[in-house]
Amino acid sequence: MTFHSILFLRSEDRPPPEAREAPPFFTDLNLDQLIDAITAGKQAYDLAPFFYAPLRDIDAIHYRQEVMQELEDETLMAAIHAFAEAMSQVRRHLTLVENLDHRYNQAGWFLEAVIAYGQAVCGLAADMARADLRSRGLRGFRQYLNDYVASETFTALMAETEALKSELATVRYCVRIKEGSVWVSKCDPGPDYSVDALQTFERFKQGAAKDYTVRYRPHTGMNHIEAQITACVARFYPDIFAHLDQFYTDNRDFLDVVIGDFDREIQFYVAYLVFLKSIKRAGLPFCLPEITTEKAISSTASFDLALANKLTTRNQPVITNDFYMQGPERIFVVTGPNQGGKTTFARTFGQLHYLARLGCPVPGRTARLFLYDHLFTQFEKEEDIRTLRGKLADDLVRIHDILEQATPDSIVIMNEVFSSTTLQDAVFLSEEIMTKIERLDMLCVFVTFMEELASFSEKTVSMVSTVDPKNPAHRTYKILRKPADGLAYALSIAEKHGLTYKQIKERIVP
Repeated sequence: MTFHSILFLRSEDRPPPEAREAPPFFTDLNLDQLIDAITAGKQAYDLAPFFYAPLRDIDAIHYRQEVMQELEDETLMAAIHAFAEAMSQVRRHLTLVENLDHRYNQAGWFLEAVIAYGQAVCGLAADMARADLRSRGLRGFRQYLNDYVASETFTALMAETEALKSELATVRYCVRIKEGSVWVSKCDPGPDYSVDALQTFERFKQGAAKDYTVRYRPHTGMNHIEAQITACVARFYPDIFAHLDQFYTDNRDFLDVVIGDFDREIQFYVAYLVFLKSIKRAGLPFCLPEITTEKAISSTASFDLALANKLTTRNQPVITNDFYMQGPERIFVVTGPNQGGKTTFARTFGQLHYLARLGCPVPGRTARLFLYDHLFTQFEKEEDIRTLRGKLADDLVRIHDILEQATPDSIVIMNEVFSSTTLQDAVFLSEEIMTKIERLDMLCVFVTFMEELASFSEKTVSMVSTVDPKNPAHRTYKILRKPADGLAYALSIAEKHGLTYKQIKERIVP
């Protein structure tokens, strides 16, 4: 297999230039909140573009799923974390080099960066050699890494690095300061009597002695005096410092491009899996979904991941739901009382399909999801006075644009559209839209207060947000596959217009 990178099976799978911006439906599905939470603390890797570019090829999705599954191994994940920390040190050193003023100071820290790079690469190669890898991505990278570590380029770089470090360790000089003047001289430190002295006085030792050593805070740059001292020392050891200077000049591009890409791209997997850990601790399940080009889809114990992230941090319970479509079924019509979980269900449906196309584990015990081409959302929004249109006209224009772009392989999610018009007009318009969706044979979630739509045709599936039978005011947040019962709809409408018994009583009773 030709190795392109850890993240992409083929080079053409890389994000297009427009992937620098989030897709338009991100806000509606709360995917913007989710990606922000996943990538928090990983800004140096610029991971967002990877999350903005879902894959279209099933084999490419499986390629990522294999890596995700393999990184569940704690030993392997620890090796990746160690490599990432070492490479982070390399980047810190290189950033420091760019910000320093004195040549030898720059060259010294550059040498430290190369040493850290060699240790990171060799350490990862050793760790991956011990791992029983099965994913195509990690196996391909391990082979590349082994070839690189054994290459003449890398071995020569490491040999020169070690030789230069040894040369610098031989540098000895003395500094004498008197009456505002500084003298620098080459010196032979002579024999080290410290070991003999310690052995001599060991017999008099009565306990642990207090350490009076003064420790200075280390600093990385040079002031003008230190720079002049270094320049003097360089004249005493011209060959060594010329070697250091030449090393800095010759090896500016020492970092291998593929390894640099791996350092960034592996964080796509790491960031997502680390994010899931806290959610899993709350007992919520995740799975690698089956991706299908058929429209018979299903999921068990699924949930809104963005919402779960908020609830689990507050130790609040997360309600899971199931869904499935079979045969000619294409449209979920979700009805029920306000604040009953209908919108959350719609977001869950969209999130699952989007995350599946990224090759990520999805919330749920099991999932069989459709490989869609485009995902469209139409959620209720505030009227935009800049368009010089009313809210109803805005809804119609946006829905028209969606249906013009949609194909039979698209998914559309509509949430409480046409709430600004009369019930009769809302039903008429919704039925026209559903007719168009059915003709296109698209998958759709249609959240609505109009239960007339729940039995529109054989392609519609009625899903109802349920309440506690003993206390209808208490929402269960369970969305069940059953006919719309009318009671929830009546209560929802009464609440919306302030006409429940409690609301009326509060207004008329002083």
